[in-house]
Amino acid sequence: MLDSTTINMLTIGVLESLYMTVVSTIFSYIIGFPLGILLVTSAKDGIRPNQPLFKVLDIIVNITRSIPFLILMVAIIPITRAIVGTTLGPTATIVPLVLGSAPFVARLIESALLEVDKGVVEAAHSMGSSDWQIIFKVLVPEAVPSLMNGATIAITTILGYSALAGFLGGGGLGSIATNYGYYRYQTDIMLITVILLVIIVQIFQEIGMRAANRSDKRKS
Repeated sequence: MLDSTTINMLTIGVLESLYMTVVSTIFSYIIGFPLGILLVTSAKDGIRPNQPLFKVLDIIVNITRSIPFLILMVAIIPITRAIVGTTLGPTATIVPLVLGSAPFVARLIESALLEVDKGVVEAAHSMGSSDWQIIFKVLVPEAVPSLMNGATIAITTILGYSALAGFLGGGGLGSIATNYGYYRYQTDIMLITVILLVIIVQIFQEIGMRAANRSDKRKS
């Protein structure tokens, strides 16, 4: 039965999940966006080739992406405690969410920028455009639809990570599913949390798809 206490608990769970997801996505992009740009520009065929830099960034991104999120969350407990003063709750979960998602975001940015027609970049370069102008007036604007699709993938992935964090006291719908649906065998609560997560994912996907379609010049 959904009494007022349960409804209030689920409402708080939804808000905590949204808080973790949105804030973590923002910080992941703050870190991952420049990383993705550096990966593209420093590559062998980039606008500013730098193989040593590319190799270092490529290895760092590959290694951090290879660590399962729950293991990463446990491994960086001292870092999380040092930053936020605790390892429990939504705010503490943001730290491993950002560290685990930033490399993933960097790959999404890299993939989106690599889709831009190299002829457009070469044309801008031949007209005397600086590296900054090529990046922010050619590469990024041309890649906006792919960047939007990538952002949709990123935010839904981070939402999934936040649900996993519930097994370690991360808060949100993941904690509710763990504490009530798993440990107390309340399958109705488990089902409701799953439905809520699916609804949130669908909302994010719909918003992302609409934004990507509107920014796609080929469909305008």
